[in-house]
Amino acid sequence: MKKILIALLVVLVVLQFFQIDKTNPAVDESKDFLKTQNTPEEIASIIKTSCYDCHSNESKYPWYSNVQPAGWFLKDHIDEGRRELNFSTFTDYEVKRQDHKLEECIEYIEKDEMPLGSYTLVHREAALTEAQKNILIDYFKSVRTKLNYKE
Repeated sequence: MKKILIALLVVLVVLQFFQIDKTNPAVDESKDFLKTQNTPEEIASIIKTSCYDCHSNESKYPWYSNVQPAGWFLKDHIDEGRRELNFSTFTDYEVKRQDHKLEECIEYIEKDEMPLGSYTLVHREAALTEAQKNILIDYFKSVRTKLNYKE
């Protein structure tokens, strides 16, 4: 049993030499959702706090991102979040896709699927109150109306 524990400890120490890349892609404000939509500060603050760590090029990596394999999980989560929706490159999407992404934002917020429970467990400030959910839903609906996308 002692040999197994020592081997496990050695493996965990070796894993620490394989750190994740924490470099964020450059941010072009001319493509950023909050800037291009001229989002009011109250709403922008909610979106930055609850969404931007995973869904933008402005991710903040917490201390535990230096501990493997937690860092690998975190990096994979951020990469997946950016693939699904990246507010930093929002204007790169065609209008149809922008509309669809906002529709999904509304749906995920209404169903309490975003922000993820695993994220808000560690980042309590990112959990949305009912009032904040309503503010975001109304805002995303208003942006969809401004996009004026017709199928």
